[in-house]
Amino acid sequence: MKYRISKKQHTLPLDKVHEECGVFGIAAPDGQEISAAHEAYVALFALQHRGQEAAGIAVNKNGVIRCHKDVGLVSKVFSQQTLDSMPGQMAIGHVRYSTTGDTRRENAQPISITHVKGNLAVAHNGNLVNAGQLRREIELNGGIFRSSSDTEVLVYTIVRERLKCGSIEEAVQRTMSVIEGAYCLVVMSPRKLIAARDPRGFRPLCIGMLEGSYVFASETCALDALGAAFIRDVAPGEICVVENGVLRSLYSEKQCPTSACVFEYIYFARPDSVIDGASVELARQEAGKYLSIEHPVGADVVIGVPDSGIPAAIGYAKYSGIPYGVGLIKNRYIARTFIQPGQDKRERSVRLKLNALRTAVEGKRVIMVDDSIVRGTTCARLVKLLRDAGAAEVHMRISAPPFRHPCFFGTDIPERSQLLAHGRTVEEMREIIGVDSLGFLSIEAARKIAVGCKLGFCDACFSGEYPMAVPEQAEKNMFESELPDPK
Repeated sequence: MKYRISKKQHTLPLDKVHEECGVFGIAAPDGQEISAAHEAYVALFALQHRGQEAAGIAVNKNGVIRCHKDVGLVSKVFSQQTLDSMPGQMAIGHVRYSTTGDTRRENAQPISITHVKGNLAVAHNGNLVNAGQLRREIELNGGIFRSSSDTEVLVYTIVRERLKCGSIEEAVQRTMSVIEGAYCLVVMSPRKLIAARDPRGFRPLCIGMLEGSYVFASETCALDALGAAFIRDVAPGEICVVENGVLRSLYSEKQCPTSACVFEYIYFARPDSVIDGASVELARQEAGKYLSIEHPVGADVVIGVPDSGIPAAIGYAKYSGIPYGVGLIKNRYIARTFIQPGQDKRERSVRLKLNALRTAVEGKRVIMVDDSIVRGTTCARLVKLLRDAGAAEVHMRISAPPFRHPCFFGTDIPERSQLLAHGRTVEEMREIIGVDSLGFLSIEAARKIAVGCKLGFCDACFSGEYPMAVPEQAEKNMFESELPDPK
């Protein structure tokens, strides 16, 4: 079987699975004066961890939609002058990390269009498994695409359905019967703000209230940044419609078991977020607890790899009785897009990002906890840092199961052959990384860490058990590649 895999060339200094996108929406009732663009800006700042490639905001003023977007971080894309020039009482926003489509401005979101029945802006988090098929159908009917992302496919599909029905929410409902995969949407028409979540609930989406305005966000941390009150999560398959300050819901006609992405709790989401009733911080501490039960080892100190490995390290220390310590220091002034200075200088880039604290590890048996292992190259360099700082032993514990399978639902997992766990035993991985022992969280434990979560989980990247039929291979736009050498 051929799998859809990511072949993006990343310049990130650390070896990680990359984040999802983040979406936001806000709508004030008629007569309430707010600056929706400024509110969206604050929310996107809080969601910046979910995507650093591009950012955008679309604002609605009296039915006219204006959009500003570009590649780069939120602080780079928007200035005070830009935000001041975007008045309006309704807005949607997006931060992007691309899992389909390349990094260029055309793929930035929101996507804003004008069609025969009005204006429309859409922002999307997730990945459609049947985007290639839908795109081909649209192109054969004369559709012209400006981007290579599946979000534009989604927009075309919504517009096509809108031409056949009486409202934008009904068009979204019909679209949800056609598309397959993971998605959370915020959709803005001249009079309505709509938020929708796929029937399986792969990606998070919540509802809040800010001084009479309804807000939607990928994570509750964005509500906290705004000072908005959390109301509830958007239910899988739910379509929320806000019109003149009133919220109502309708639902997708698809009925299926829920399968939220378990990696949201392990790595993607901010630890101060609460997703579907479960605290992300406490879920990571639970992962550490299960690691201490499943993979105990004698040691003097437990340390976490900043930042996402720290809560699991605290959990491991708490339940094992081994003291927790700060063993790795993170340089917070290195941008995520820091360019590697050549293959032979990769170790230097790791030292720029992280360095060992000698006083905490010298002469000690160290347990180093991290959230995941992808290729394993960074893990090996971190182990060397600890040994160079005098650690007597280094035991590595991973708060996720081994990555062995591709993801079709928005997580950017490298080609299978690049995964350390592909075709290797834990002992073989231990030897490559250079640790004294290595332990991964079991799949069974990963399914239990999100205490209080109301949904089932998707862990296909670990187990290979996909919650829906997946394509044998991805549809690729042939015009994204350079022409072959005529020789």
